[in-house]
Amino acid sequence: QVQLVESGGELVQAGGSLRLSCAASGQTFTFSKYTMGWFRQAPGKEREFVAAMRWTDSNTYYADFVKGRFTISRDNAKNTVYLQMNSLKPEDTAVYYCAADSGRYLVSTQHLYDYWGQGAQVTVSS
Repeated sequence: QVQLVESGGELVQAGGSLRLSCAASGQTFTFSKYTMGWFRQAPGKEREFVAAMRWTDSNTYYADFVKGRFTISRDNAKNTVYLQMNSLKPEDTAVYYCAADSGRYLVSTQHLYDYWGQGAQVTVSS
């Protein structure tokens, strides 16, 4: 059984920073062989892609609305993926989910991801 557990979500003022973490575990889960992604869902909206790091070459991909503000990284030794969020805006308020995909293509496509975390609430006040 694979578990993804997000942490680090909290209330922050606009312009502030947060770092989300997602720890992966599972007896048969080889973290280094999974593309890791971050998605978010704001109230009343559909879940959307935020960022991903492909496992084959560590290339990173970002949604346009976070480019230059958010950075995804991973520590394969700790089975953990991070999302550093800077210059936060009220519209970044959402539940943030991490996900793991055994593939290496179409990293922004949600239904290709095999495992999902339970989500972490990020609230940005104006």
